[in-house]
Amino acid sequence: MFDGLDAYQLLFVLISMLIGMSFHEAMHAFVGYKLGDDTAMEHGRVTLNPLAHIDILTTVFLPLIMIIIGVPPIFAAKPVPFNPYNVKFEEFGAALIGIAGPLTNLLLAVVGGLVFRSGLVTTSMIADFVFIFTLINVALFVFNMIPFPPLDGSRLLYAFAPEPLQRLMKSIESMGLASVFLFILIAWQFVGPVVLRLNHSITSFLIGVNF
Repeated sequence: MFDGLDAYQLLFVLISMLIGMSFHEAMHAFVGYKLGDDTAMEHGRVTLNPLAHIDILTTVFLPLIMIIIGVPPIFAAKPVPFNPYNVKFEEFGAALIGIAGPLTNLLLAVVGGLVFRSGLVTTSMIADFVFIFTLINVALFVFNMIPFPPLDGSRLLYAFAPEPLQRLMKSIESMGLASVFLFILIAWQFVGPVVLRLNHSITSFLIGVNF
């Protein structure tokens, strides 16, 4: 997906990741606050300042290393804290907090696609940035909607899951980011092609070009 990028394009990837991450995490925090929990507000996470959300290892170095070695990048920001006992609507409130981030990335991708189609893209450098911005936000949406803990899509599944499955999901989520790496090692060979195809199809649809 990112084979053969030059220095400017790598910079565009990093900028797009920071923007997408900032909106993603800020919206988690904002929705949590609106649903009655001020934990994220107290931790300074209701902000678009990327410095409030960056984890230097998982947000910066991990995706850059993956891009350099030629594999699809994965990165994670600092988790947005929330107290489920303060959130309205219980599991359904937590599901709303969970999907707020990915849906925000989808909205940003739609905006990128509209700009790409609008005729405002007058140079190849601008086209590269808008394309990469759209692709990154589509990738953030698709990957985070996978219903595997602690990814955001698991919050939606949890709201409708029977209690035995909820207990299993809690035990997996307790592993933190390690569970995501384990999922990638074991299941990515099966799930990865589907994720990449969705990224390609959604991005092509939004920008109006089959790349």
